[in-house]
Amino acid sequence: MERWELIAPCHFGLEAVLKKEILDLGYEISKVEDGKVTFWGDAQAIADANIFLRTTERILLKVGEVKAETFEELFEKTRELPWERYIPKDGKFWVTKANSVKSKLFSPSDIQSIMKKAMVERLKSVYHMDWFPEDGESFPVRVAFMKDVAVIGIDTSGVSLHKRGYRQMTARAPITETLAAALLMLTPWKSDRILVDPFCGSGTFPIEAAMMAANMAPGRNRSFLSENWKHLIPRKCWYNAVEEADDILIRDCRTDIQGYDIDGAVLKAARSNARMAGVEQMIHFQEREIRDLSSSKSYGFLIMNPPYGERLEEKKALPQIYQQIGESFRRLDKWSMYVITSYEHAEREIGRKADKNRKIYNGMLKTYFYQFLGPKPPRRKMTEGER
Repeated sequence: MERWELIAPCHFGLEAVLKKEILDLGYEISKVEDGKVTFWGDAQAIADANIFLRTTERILLKVGEVKAETFEELFEKTRELPWERYIPKDGKFWVTKANSVKSKLFSPSDIQSIMKKAMVERLKSVYHMDWFPEDGESFPVRVAFMKDVAVIGIDTSGVSLHKRGYRQMTARAPITETLAAALLMLTPWKSDRILVDPFCGSGTFPIEAAMMAANMAPGRNRSFLSENWKHLIPRKCWYNAVEEADDILIRDCRTDIQGYDIDGAVLKAARSNARMAGVEQMIHFQEREIRDLSSSKSYGFLIMNPPYGERLEEKKALPQIYQQIGESFRRLDKWSMYVITSYEHAEREIGRKADKNRKIYNGMLKTYFYQFLGPKPPRRKMTEGER
């Protein structure tokens, strides 16, 4: 099989998590940059990455990298790329997204238009056609300029990979599935330890945790744009990935995951989402306030996406909310707590400085992932039968 460079975009600050995921799949990393990880892979890698990776937004098949400071330069260099390797005569192709940082070419619409014309000219000369029907499979192109260098790739995923297919209903200010999964991976939580989200909203943290506990591939129940690129990716690659996803699934997974919220309607949405994801039996949802949080278990984990105060009416309530978070956490013996928020006084109101703090961009919003670490549980003694 032909070997390509594949690009996996992710949230700024979470590149290391995605890199580990790709390495665990068995693929070789070629480059790690802000907001993306590039790796080498064949047709099977495209299927594997789309189905198994939890923390990337999409998988791009890299066509090329060009330096362009003028539109003439961009046209010529785009035309030189081997588009015919990827796009068949009847393929539908367009530049679906262009972004530019610290570059002379910065107008997305102009970049898109010039590149489309260059692609047409290239394919005209190769296929000896003056007009393309574009009634076949879709090949959306994405281009990202950084300091006048454009990285160009074709999107293999289609709908963003954070859309697992289970979240039909959302609460206010939801956290994306990919971000929730990445934050869970930054914790040492394992399925044999209790996990509680006291601001669960539509249930993203508990659902992603349950999927991880059950070893459920995030793309197992959805489709991808490149499934129909039969000239590039044999159907067998998709069958292989789906078969592996079914083989590794833990169907009778036992774990203790809980999600609380003060809004009963939101909890109804969370239960519906958990049902859609196939993990409803693994999560206990309950209407409960943060100040009522308690547990008789030790060595548990709190993970949460509490209000940030983005809306004016929320801002006044923030000190009290974060004080209650701190009070509840102090009552939980030997627990660890993980909080993602943009509220600048979070540590002060919680009443404790975080052991670790990681800056993460949630979209354009700068947030911090505060990590309050509890003690590790004692090692379990092996029984005679286990020795």
